[in-house]
Amino acid sequence: MAETEVAITPSELPSAAENSYIIRPNFKDKFKPAIVKEAIQEVVVEHLKGKDYDPEQAPAWCKTITEAVKEKVKSLGMDRYKLAVNVVIGEQRGQGIKVGCRCFWDSDTDNYAQHLYMNESMFCLATAFGVFFY
Repeated sequence: MAETEVAITPSELPSAAENSYIIRPNFKDKFKPAIVKEAIQEVVVEHLKGKDYDPEQAPAWCKTITEAVKEKVKSLGMDRYKLAVNVVIGEQRGQGIKVGCRCFWDSDTDNYAQHLYMNESMFCLATAFGVFFY
């Protein structure tokens, strides 16, 4: 049985993410609702423009839009934020709708953005919540 020794230099070791001990985001890294709202609007319009409400397709549209919004918001560079995206699609028959949400968060760092899309046959409410990850 042969044994070999290999010397590993510190530069060859995988680097672990260092704890930054940041408890508040810098101003440039904060969740910006206006920018996120624009991103949500782009995604929703791209996926639903020209479509009519279909109860069979609505769950799939919700899932697709949710994933697309999440990826688009992640690409904006808010790395230290946990994202939660909620999409509601319903048939438009002139009725009213109320959507509520309760969250326990830090009002200095956490925020949300939403966009309401409506056409003749459906409505879509997409909301993205950004919670700073300490």
